[in-house]
Amino acid sequence: MIIVKTDAQIEIMKRAGKIVGETLEMIGNEIKAGMTTAEIDRMAEEYILSKGARPGFKGYNGFPATACISIDEEVVHGIPSDRKLVEGQIVSIDLGSIVDGYYGDAARTFAIGEISDEKKKLLEVTKNSLEAGMAKVKAGNKLGVVSAAVQKTAEDAGFSVVREMVGHGLGQSLHEDPQIPNFGSPDDGPVLEKGMTLAIEPMVNIGDFKVKQKPDGWTIVTADGSPSAHFEHSVVVTDDGMEILTAI
Repeated sequence: MIIVKTDAQIEIMKRAGKIVGETLEMIGNEIKAGMTTAEIDRMAEEYILSKGARPGFKGYNGFPATACISIDEEVVHGIPSDRKLVEGQIVSIDLGSIVDGYYGDAARTFAIGEISDEKKKLLEVTKNSLEAGMAKVKAGNKLGVVSAAVQKTAEDAGFSVVREMVGHGLGQSLHEDPQIPNFGSPDDGPVLEKGMTLAIEPMVNIGDFKVKQKPDGWTIVTADGSPSAHFEHSVVVTDDGMEILTAI
């Protein structure tokens, strides 16, 4: 069941989303080679708590940290540790916050120092895929139009979209209906209505779209070991388009 939000609920979600956006922006200004992923996780948690919010992911289905931090071939759900970042890596950070019972959720992929041209293109295309999907969000459009736009943007650039992991609705739960695949037909899915809140999150691979899970039970990696990028915003459907809830 898709839960349409009231104006008052959307205002709370904007507060939660803004905190997530600010946390990612802060990390982007600080992240560098030599830092551990656990240090980044601590920074994120301290910032979220300082704003009067709670980390949205910590303890969710047993996840042990505030941030999912995934490096290079890791797609999503990487667990922070004492692993140090190295020049040339790309690092995807996915974050959530809770304000008055409502979630914010967003992700960005960062370059550590100078990265290869192929990785630069991957980051640009993944971000463009997110923007192409968001541009199709509008009351009256089918959700499949969003998914198809994400897929076309990534595949036209020679990359692949992960199929086993999807975007989602969100609100008082981190994962609500509908599921939002990053591929598919424009004719698929429900018709979007004003007040629906959606987390759109392309995960794009340089190589094949297939993924597998590491033995830690959380981290998803590309099956062929190729680098992957992840960008995500939470949005609310409006009559004439959408508004980003996780904007700064």
